[in-house]
Amino acid sequence: MKSNIFNAILLATPLILAGPVMAGNPAHVQQLLDTGLCQGCDLSNEDLRYAHLIGSDLREANLEGAILIEANLEGADLTGANLEGANLTGAMLTNASLNDSNLDNVNLASAIIYDADVTGASMENLNITNAQIFNTGIGVGGAKPTP
Repeated sequence: MKSNIFNAILLATPLILAGPVMAGNPAHVQQLLDTGLCQGCDLSNEDLRYAHLIGSDLREANLEGAILIEANLEGADLTGANLEGANLTGAMLTNASLNDSNLDNVNLASAIIYDADVTGASMENLNITNAQIFNTGIGVGGAKPTP
């Protein structure tokens, strides 16, 4: 009996010590969904899959780790936003502004990205598997070889 209790405590300890995953600000999520205006909002780790965010103002927003699977971000302004580690699988980013944003470790698999502006954006370790990317400065490859 004692060993069963000890084993249960031993197995539960990592779960207790890990604590909950911190999410963004629920009031900011509601503001975004109600108005489309959320400049500087904390939306980190929020689940915004399938959200219709067409033309939203997300300048300087924190979307680190956010789930934006199949979200519609057409014409959204994400200038200076932090999207590090966000999941944008199947998202639509046509005519979006991603100037000076952090796109490091972002999953853009199967995303549709036409005419997006990524000037000055950090784009380390992007997943662009099966993404449709046209007229946007995202591509496969590295530095040009020196002649």
